[in-house]
Amino acid sequence: MKKYIKNSISTLLPLVASALLVSCSEDFLEPDPLSFYEPETTFSTESGLQAVLASADKQLRNNYIHYNNAGNSVPIGTEYVFSDMAKYGKTDNTSTISDFANTIVPTGSFKTGTNDDFYLGFYWDEAYTGIKHANTILTYIDKVTSLTQEVKNKYIGQAYFHRAYRYLNLVYQFGDIPLITKILEVPKQSYYSTKKEAIIEMITADMEKAVEWVPEQSKLPYLGVVNKGACRQLLIKCYLASGKFAEAEAQANILINQSGYSLMQSNFGTFDQGGNPQTWTITRNVIWDLHRPENKVIAANKEAIMIMPNGGVQSFLPFASMRIFGPNWNSGTLTTPDGKQAAARFASNNANYQVKYDYARALGRGIATISASYYSQHPMWVVNGIEDKQDLRHNNTVGNWVNMEDLKYSDKTSAYYQQNFRMKHNGVLLSRDTLREWFDFPLYKIYLHDVVNETNPNATDFQGASTGSKAHWYLYRLAETYLLRAEARFYQGNAGGAAQDVNAVRARAGASQMYTNVTIGDICAERGRELYLEEWRNVELKRISHCLAISGKPDEWGQTYSLSNWDKQSGTDASGGSYWYQRITHYTLYNKYPSGIVVPNGTKFYTMDKRNNYWPIPNSAITANTKGKLSQNFGYDGYDPNVKVWDKWQDAVADESVL
Repeated sequence: MKKYIKNSISTLLPLVASALLVSCSEDFLEPDPLSFYEPETTFSTESGLQAVLASADKQLRNNYIHYNNAGNSVPIGTEYVFSDMAKYGKTDNTSTISDFANTIVPTGSFKTGTNDDFYLGFYWDEAYTGIKHANTILTYIDKVTSLTQEVKNKYIGQAYFHRAYRYLNLVYQFGDIPLITKILEVPKQSYYSTKKEAIIEMITADMEKAVEWVPEQSKLPYLGVVNKGACRQLLIKCYLASGKFAEAEAQANILINQSGYSLMQSNFGTFDQGGNPQTWTITRNVIWDLHRPENKVIAANKEAIMIMPNGGVQSFLPFASMRIFGPNWNSGTLTTPDGKQAAARFASNNANYQVKYDYARALGRGIATISASYYSQHPMWVVNGIEDKQDLRHNNTVGNWVNMEDLKYSDKTSAYYQQNFRMKHNGVLLSRDTLREWFDFPLYKIYLHDVVNETNPNATDFQGASTGSKAHWYLYRLAETYLLRAEARFYQGNAGGAAQDVNAVRARAGASQMYTNVTIGDICAERGRELYLEEWRNVELKRISHCLAISGKPDEWGQTYSLSNWDKQSGTDASGGSYWYQRITHYTLYNKYPSGIVVPNGTKFYTMDKRNNYWPIPNSAITANTKGKLSQNFGYDGYDPNVKVWDKWQDAVADESVL
């Protein structure tokens, strides 16, 4: 049986603890990235290279589930708030925290604090940390003279993956950015930005080599390390971003048909019955099994291309998935028609405890830091004019999906005891905060065992994976490959072929409705149905925006986009902007309530600007670069179209040694 990469980390890190390039302290996360490119020592042994790669592998999960001090949010939530699928739901926080059109500025707070700040600066810092890991391998690999060329190529290919993965995400979060490809002997403070297209060109060439050099997973000693399948998946995305749609389709064909992977079609692995089967019954099904952490890492799972192990105690990251992404169903302002609290949380040793209404253990104690958009609850699931509730991913009968109306009032003193929740009664809202208290959600994606509280009879607060739990997560799996191939086919004018790929994913989910032809909106909807909390939703929508501009293909509303300005517009009106922005305006509440939305704690503002297509380059990075000048993004203070930007990645690389 394969070992997890966490074992590799634990055995390798002590060998080079004093030589690691990256500190884990909070000081390292201060946003001053351009001063970070100097190692304290060189790496001349294979174990040193392995340790850096192990750190880079482990670091991938930080982009999803790195905890802030309060445990109220995680990085992947930011990717969803800046998308069509979610909004900031913690309405007891400041009224302007979701007023992104007016509050996202270069000099703003880019570092996640101790409460509910977003992770814009964290993504910047984490990406450049990963890039530095990769560059360490690439800079010092030739100093390890004992390695054969084949082994060197393997390490180089894995380093290329880590660097390309970070850069592809960075260019769609931040646009034109500094390109760093080596470790310098002294810090450099004279960087200029490089065009995103040039960076994409470089990493695409790198990934072509990585696909050739990196072994298949079966030939690697650990799960959670970069393998050939993961390299091919990333190359597909690079080809799409480059406009090489036929090449993307060809690579997807290899991954789907010739690499030993397949969609899981039936139950497998361990059946986890959920937090309390007497409260919420799970009828075993393939979608539920596919997303149990313990099943993600077993050999029987032929769909997993690359996973991010996260289990046990050592180096474990807690993931309060149910707390962060679940509705606040036990709020005091969510009531029965006769004014009683709709549902309460009681410890199992409390006299008022009712096992059939133990929603805290079954569904988790949600606080809805990240609240689902209406689109992601209902319209996203409509195919052929029908909301497909047979689809196992949207199916409350088997227990995968939870509708708020499925819950029952649990106060025995209420005349409505044991009746189903309702949002309104005789035209009166029974929820004073529908942003936070009332939304449907995919339990199969957010449910994780809180093993600490499950053994505590006094517990009432079940949040997700606590210490000792398992929170293994997918980085890539084959279902996404089908949807990437659907994209490649769509851009080439093969809407029927694209529909076949989307339907393959839908058929596995037991959906009743299939497509004959698809729009790009249909493909994006299927990505949302299948890849919730796996894909970087904000990044993928912006990559797709770029692909539409390259291909000239229309979106679902018939609108086309120009390469000259798809990402260089500003304003909050409904017309124009990128495809990402059009999905924001069509499918979310952003910009629809200029006077704000009244909630129990005041008024909340939800705005998004076309310029938010890219987040601003952190001002701290610009000011630290004292001998050069980074380009600020369009629409933000400091933007100057006359600032020098490298058009060719080769020129940027040549300039790196110029101090």
